Amino acid sequence: QAYEDGSPVLCITDGVPAGSSGNSQYDVASAMKTVSKWFGYLDKPERTPEFMRRAFTMLRSGRPGPVILAVPNATATYDDTADPYHPVKGWKSAPDPADVRAAVDQLLVARNPLIYAGEGVIYAGASEDLQALAELVNVPVITTLKAKGAFPENHPLFVGVRGDHVAHYLNKSDVILAVGSSLSPGRFSHAIPDAAKKTIIHCNIDELHINKMYPTAHALIGDAGLTLQALRQEVSGRTSGAGRAPGNVAAEVRAARDAALARYRQVMNSGETPINPYRVYGDLMQVLDLRNSFVTHESGNTRDQLSTVFDTLIPRGFLGWGNVSTLGFSLAAAIAAKKAFPGRASVAVTGEAGLGYMLGNLEVLLREKLGITVVHISNGGFAGYGPGFWGPGHDPFTHQVMGHDEVDMSKVIGALGFHTERVSEPAEVIPALRRALDVNTSGRPAYIEFICCQYPVYGGWVGRSAE
Repeated sequence: QAYEDGSPVLCITDGVPAGSSGNSQYDVASAMKTVSKWFGYLDKPERTPEFMRRAFTMLRSGRPGPVILAVPNATATYDDTADPYHPVKGWKSAPDPADVRAAVDQLLVARNPLIYAGEGVIYAGASEDLQALAELVNVPVITTLKAKGAFPENHPLFVGVRGDHVAHYLNKSDVILAVGSSLSPGRFSHAIPDAAKKTIIHCNIDELHINKMYPTAHALIGDAGLTLQALRQEVSGRTSGAGRAPGNVAAEVRAARDAALARYRQVMNSGETPINPYRVYGDLMQVLDLRNSFVTHESGNTRDQLSTVFDTLIPRGFLGWGNVSTLGFSLAAAIAAKKAFPGRASVAVTGEAGLGYMLGNLEVLLREKLGITVVHISNGGFAGYGPGFWGPGHDPFTHQVMGHDEVDMSKVIGALGFHTERVSEPAEVIPALRRALDVNTSGRPAYIEFICCQYPVYGGWVGRSAE
């Protein structure tokens, strides 16, 4: 998962002891090398400082990715004064100035330019640089799922992540400035429509992604932050700081967003029962401090629906994921976010399938006194799998599962020691969320089961039909 997502994770694991490889037909080292940026086998304990220096250099420099250290003898010792370990920094590279000039040539003459920002912007800590460039060149911005929050979603130039309005801007663009994204079309990303007819300026730290799926007109190889700064300086210098003329860009973005999101905003205020899932999402946005909280989703409709409408104002405020992640990952994501930022609220939104996968790990929240809230969209169905994936069924709900009328999960999880509630009335959504977040402040986890309808409606991805 870390390799596919390009996440810089250090994994220290047992290594096969020397002379023991014949005990298995599975070649661990060869397998791990295919899913890591670097695999190190610590054959001598005195090499520990060397391996740690190399591991952290890999983690902090260049293309993000996981590093694996295999330790065949975990009880071995060494003299740490002979070669003491000192923390290493990361090294960054900036793009070729000639490439920057060529990219700006295209940006300044484009009729309908578009910025497509990926997670590389967040890894580079370059959200402010992205906003500064977008404002200077007055260009609409879309982001990938994992980059939600890289650009503040209440900004007049923000278009969205998915949906008809995003499709509109991707289709009409003549120049696309892609920053920190591989542009690889997958289940949870867009294809570039009529790519051969567009000018694609690809800014990436890894040359592996250049000309990978689409013809690249110009490439800027380097750190996303340094790249955005160089582009802004070049534009500013050429235009005496004025940038591109504002025109009606912001008004057009707002009109496109309003038209595409109208149907969702309507059900966010719905008083129907069972509760519409979007009512829960809308009320969650009202209750949370969106500049001091984390929200993540599960596989299926909670991901699709939340990534369509949830306003994210800070980097990582919304933890988007997909590709090869497993069901139940939302709990791990919420835990990691809470451990890293104990003062922020952390919420995992799940459906039936995701909840089933996380049940065995809920006790961790109690044992570690982690004030996390699990929001359960309880509608008695598994969503997002094609027909027949788990046997007879229909799309998008392939398999009917035990519903709220057959099992009360608030009682089941409450028996563990969680603060739990079961909510069936729309007017009780906000009070229940506030009570949950309140108990979280004392280190007690909460689980709220919202009795919801099945409502498989959400924004699509360009190049993929809705599933």
